[in-house]
Amino acid sequence: MEKREKKNYTLPIIIMFALFFMIAFVTGLQNPLGVIVKEQFNLANWQSQLGNAANFIAYAFMGLPAGMMLQRIGYKRTALTAVAVGFIGVAVIYLGGRMESFPIYIMGAFIGGFSMCMLNTVVNPMLNTIGGGGNRGNQLVQFGGSFNSLGATIVPVLGGYLMGSGKTIESTSPALWLAMGIFLLAFVVLYLANIPEPFVVSDKPAGNRGEARYSALSFRHFILGIVGIFIYVGIEVGIPNTANLYMTSPAEHGGLGIAESTAGMVVGIYWLLMLCGRLIGGALGAKFSSKAMLTSVSVLGALLVVLAMLLPEVSVKMPAFDSKTFTFSLESVPVNVMLLMLCGLCTSVMWGSIFNLAVEGLGKYTSMASGIFMVMVCGGGVLPVIQGWIADKSNYIDSYWLIVACLLYLLFYALVGSKNVNRNIPVED
Repeated sequence: MEKREKKNYTLPIIIMFALFFMIAFVTGLQNPLGVIVKEQFNLANWQSQLGNAANFIAYAFMGLPAGMMLQRIGYKRTALTAVAVGFIGVAVIYLGGRMESFPIYIMGAFIGGFSMCMLNTVVNPMLNTIGGGGNRGNQLVQFGGSFNSLGATIVPVLGGYLMGSGKTIESTSPALWLAMGIFLLAFVVLYLANIPEPFVVSDKPAGNRGEARYSALSFRHFILGIVGIFIYVGIEVGIPNTANLYMTSPAEHGGLGIAESTAGMVVGIYWLLMLCGRLIGGALGAKFSSKAMLTSVSVLGALLVVLAMLLPEVSVKMPAFDSKTFTFSLESVPVNVMLLMLCGLCTSVMWGSIFNLAVEGLGKYTSMASGIFMVMVCGGGVLPVIQGWIADKSNYIDSYWLIVACLLYLLFYALVGSKNVNRNIPVED
């Protein structure tokens, strides 16, 4: 019986992996679009990140409602709703381009964020539950994250090719039409697929007055963990986004003046390294603890960023992509850019490590904790805006001191903050 159930879960796993890819693909479009709207609407660095911010801040509004949808209408209908909303979001961005309207562009990014939040709410718990939790569930999520990284790796390259040297949102129409086509295809596939629904959780009233006093937020290590997730997503997005602005901005504005397509491929190396790191993390997840993994990557990440800020601007060769000939080449960039891109190896396993440490020992409160986690993904919109503001007031490189401070917090959480000091709270029904 067990063997038959595992066999039946193959298609749902594949579909969840595909949704992971879509999440990264559509979210990643905000990066090259940020460069374009900065020039089109003559924006400051922090304003160019507002589309990305709107995309992630939507998680703060949709995280808990998405969890309630999952409980009430199940995985399939929640995913179908998310895909439909995603199509609308990209269509609104396209409309903003046709109307030359920055506010409408921001609205489209915000609507797209609703979609990404709902999709994340579906894929993470479903893969973890199909895997039976523990190491197997963690490995499925890590491998799903690999498809997420694959999508993030492709977006800068494909986006640079489809957008070319476009200077307006409307000129990016091929990329936006492709995104809408992906959503339409995903909707049809999901509609026809037989998605199992044995994992929907129904809320039950607390058994006694004592139990009603507690929740996931009663655990100190969980509260510190959701702060860690907020910070982590800001780190993951802030490093490549600011690097992209640094490379594409003209020299008189403190940048390097590198072509958008070339800079896009350099940033793609960051996401490619995240892909490699997640594959390695999935393979080694059963051998190394989440605490050890988070400690190691936090230290290494902080070291790489500090070196990127302190080392002289010595040129090195990095892969780049020529959107005119559709070929790869090597381009010269400062060593600090290379060091920042290497941080992709560090950020690759942070999500899973922080999640595992934060929900350790929560028992029946884990479901509620997952919904709160999705709310805190909004850090990916807040911290890059702050970093962009620092870059405006100082310079691009000095803005990475914010990233160093965030990485030091994650090191603190791994070593001290992740300890469960609330073991007296009952966590079983």
